[in-house]
Amino acid sequence: MEPNFQTSFIPKKPMVVERATSSKRSIGILTIVSIFILFTVLLVTGGLFFYKGVVGGSITKMGNDLNLAKNRFEPSKITELQLLDKRLRASSEILSKHIAITPVFNALSAVTMQTIRYTKFSYSLGDEKDPKNANKVIIRMSGAAVGYRSIALQADLFTTKEEGKNFIDPVFSNLTLDDKGNVLFDLEFSVDPSFVDYKQTLLTESPV
Repeated sequence: MEPNFQTSFIPKKPMVVERATSSKRSIGILTIVSIFILFTVLLVTGGLFFYKGVVGGSITKMGNDLNLAKNRFEPSKITELQLLDKRLRASSEILSKHIAITPVFNALSAVTMQTIRYTKFSYSLGDEKDPKNANKVIIRMSGAAVGYRSIALQADLFTTKEEGKNFIDPVFSNLTLDDKGNVLFDLEFSVDPSFVDYKQTLLTESPV
């Protein structure tokens, strides 16, 4: 006689126990991760606080060193040097704009005929609004000549003689006769600023 086996598909243990075990494992992992994150945040915060303290101490030290360095110099001496620097700058600026007319007189003396004499002399800086004379020095003169021929010859010398090469566009105008028969005239020309540069004139005229 064959033995009788009873087969049952109903689990003997409840499923709730397995679910509870799985839930406990998930909570344990989350707890570990949370603790790790908290520890990391605390570590970073501590590091930043320490770095801030080190930087603040360095800034304080550098400030003290700077004040110590400043105190090593005499304040009165610094003020004196600053004043001297301002004076030197002002002198350089004035010197760079200063004009020496001596080269013009020397050139006129070398190129002018004996039948010509000058009675008036003036100069001015070129007008920046005038493109032709913006960077030039304008020379205006008046004088008298023994006849019109002398003026014609003098105008020719300004353009042909070596000493007159620095005179740009010389023009005789307002020609009139005086009571003695001399021809009165006005003369205008320009020169390059480098020709009347004061610093260059000093270097040229200084003895070697």
